Amino acid sequence: MFNDIGALELLTLGVLAVLVFGPDKLPKLIQDVTRTIRKIREFSDSAKEDIRSELGPQFKDFEFEDLNPKTFVRKQLMDGNDDLGLKEIRESFDLRKEMSDVTDAVNGRTPAAADTANSAANGSAEGSAPSLTKTGDTAPDLLKKAPQQTQPERPPFDADAT
Repeated sequence: MFNDIGALELLTLGVLAVLVFGPDKLPKLIQDVTRTIRKIREFSDSAKEDIRSELGPQFKDFEFEDLNPKTFVRKQLMDGNDDLGLKEIRESFDLRKEMSDVTDAVNGRTPAAADTANSAANGSAEGSAPSLTKTGDTAPDLLKKAPQQTQPERPPFDADAT
């Protein structure tokens, strides 16, 4: 809870407490605060035990920390429970391949021609890379603008109706 408080901050809080409450009242105040915290913990533990006893034996493994949404999601998805196949999805996602597919589509190359062009550029293909011509290409030209479609006329906006 207080993991980010350093020694200097604790010292400052201590000096401030002595200045505000005084050295004679500070020990009694600390005892009162610790007693109150202890009572709250006991009350919370007894309430948890009452709830567990009322739920019955089928909920003996019930943990109240699981009610926190972050803890629930982490426990259900990130632990060894891979019922949804998330691990395979994560491993099958290859960003480099996706980006190369997008650049090939933008440049108008087909994936097979792009693979042979990439392998020829790396020196692993035999012969020269096939040339891409506009006449033999069946891929659509992505640089051309699509014809404008007429939009149906929208009704006028009535601010009083909304």
